[in-house]
Amino acid sequence: MRIRVAAAVVSGAVLLSALVLPAAAQAAERASASTKLSSFASKVVRPNDSVGNTKFSNAVINGGKDIVLGTTGTKSVTVTYTATDQNGVALTEAFLWQGTDSSTTDGITGGLGTDEDPTCTETATQGVYNCKAVFNIHPATDMKNNGVAGTWKLFLGAWDLYANASYNDDVATVSIKKLSTLTADATPEPVQKGKTITVTGKLASANWSTGNYAGYANQPAKLQFRKKGSSTYATLKTVKTSTTGVLKTTTKATVDGYYRYVFTGTATTAASTAPGDFVDVR
Repeated sequence: MRIRVAAAVVSGAVLLSALVLPAAAQAAERASASTKLSSFASKVVRPNDSVGNTKFSNAVINGGKDIVLGTTGTKSVTVTYTATDQNGVALTEAFLWQGTDSSTTDGITGGLGTDEDPTCTETATQGVYNCKAVFNIHPATDMKNNGVAGTWKLFLGAWDLYANASYNDDVATVSIKKLSTLTADATPEPVQKGKTITVTGKLASANWSTGNYAGYANQPAKLQFRKKGSSTYATLKTVKTSTTGVLKTTTKATVDGYYRYVFTGTATTAASTAPGDFVDVR
């Protein structure tokens, strides 16, 4: 059955105090998310990172993929996990956080919460629940600091049917990365066989601090070529971006085909591939 129990049903000082963590704690730099997360963690004795009888397992964040954010819009991220407690599971809470200590706001550099409480459905095995949480992330307001790009942790908390609290602040990890864009333009076109062509482009990444895209400096990008009629690209060389993210190199034109740049990404910025630019060789 789906468990969604209010404080009036599952009473007790622990649960009531823990419910000061609203389900709508949503923001990487907003004080609310960090404050609620640390409030929950600090209300339970912390001998280590996992406290209480409820155990969390099988956590999957965003289908096992990186969370990639641009500068606008909303990104909905689903997290699934299993909560196991022989005393039942009354309610769970989920946060994505970054930092060194989830029990203090000073130890949290970023925190994201859900708009709604996670939903949990009991399986055929008593005390085992399949749960789902949805994070709606708004980069324009939630990711105001480029420094929060990188590895984030999944914090899960729960209360059993007797109002006993449990949590684990490092159930799983995920990379939250900045979206990147990449272009390629080969000239001249058409070109005589054996002549030199110049392939330019630009690599840019989302800047959460300004809400714009900025050139990504000193990054390697592969120049690749695909012969007309083929489906496979081959790497010709690696080119580094300028201080403004510009790419520029030359190569010999031998046959008709497509040129593109490929950026493999970093720990903080997602990979991107430029659309292939066709060159007619005469």
